[in-house]
Amino acid sequence: MSTDVEPYAAAAADAASRELAVSFIARTPGQRPAPVEGVELVKTIVVQAKDRFVLVLTPVDAQFSWAKLRAHLGVNKLSLPDADGAFAATGYVRGTITPLGAAGSWPVVVDARLAGRRIAIGSGSAEFGALVSADELVSAYSAAVVELAAE
Repeated sequence: MSTDVEPYAAAAADAASRELAVSFIARTPGQRPAPVEGVELVKTIVVQAKDRFVLVLTPVDAQFSWAKLRAHLGVNKLSLPDADGAFAATGYVRGTITPLGAAGSWPVVVDARLAGRRIAIGSGSAEFGALVSADELVSAYSAAVVELAAE
């Protein structure tokens, strides 16, 4: 009996349950995925606001405004959990974190700069990235689209 399971199985199952079209691309663990024409590389940042977590998607090389994020969330203070805290909140290790299949059903905030773009995000696996439409991800996760560009 085979117990082979794709390393991104949780992400794929969650995407399918939300009718979110996603494709998975191989990547070298510890490195950014190879550039794909027309695809924006995105990082998912786990942010703690009081007793809840929020998953923030922003362009990988872009700075974002913490003040704008705090204002959107209606809080005065945000923090970044340590690696163990991020794992406990999502079920994924840093570098693989994604809303796809993440534990906790945390709110998702998508940087407005990603609107209308095809994006590469984590898949829960260091060996694969996930390609999705940012707009479809926003719809599938009822994500907030927020202007987060740093001033």
